[in-house]
Amino acid sequence: MKPTFSLCVYCGSRMGDSPAYAQTAQAVGTWIGQHQGQLIYGGGNNGLMGVVAQATAQAGGRVVGVIPQALVDKEVARRECDELHVVQTMHERKQMMAERADAFLAIPGGIGTLEEFFEVWSWRQLGYHHKPIGLLSVQGFFDGLTGFLSQATERGFIGESQQHLVQHGSDVDELLSGLARAASMHTPGSGLSEI
Repeated sequence: MKPTFSLCVYCGSRMGDSPAYAQTAQAVGTWIGQHQGQLIYGGGNNGLMGVVAQATAQAGGRVVGVIPQALVDKEVARRECDELHVVQTMHERKQMMAERADAFLAIPGGIGTLEEFFEVWSWRQLGYHHKPIGLLSVQGFFDGLTGFLSQATERGFIGESQQHLVQHGSDVDELLSGLARAASMHTPGSGLSEI
């Protein structure tokens, strides 16, 4: 059965310091599976990455992992993915993930999560794609980041229209439903082949 929706989830390869992060990753994966969706993610089996992949699969969703060869052992690639793509570079990884996704979601994670989130946001504001982007905060995890972004907007470095390209929230069902609705409205063929 063809998935109704492909969500690219950026998240940590670690668990973080609160059980709430894993609970949220589980809720995201469960939502994807229950809505006959497909998870696109970094292909690892560690941390929140492993949690969201396992939850998606358990709820009946498809799991597509994309991981560079150099990280296959380090991140312990999830061999149980419906599709596991082993690529050579991080650029290939991010390109494939972005092309396969209908929307993007960042949940708690580290440098890699933030880098991926900012890259797809930058691509969106440059017009390379028109896919929706979400930022799911857990126990205020992204409050400092959103505060900084508000300051950058107030000081003239980020436009109001750029800020509105990202949907923020802390409720899994509300945010993911919003991303799915927005993704259904984006023009087919507006992928990232130009990048």
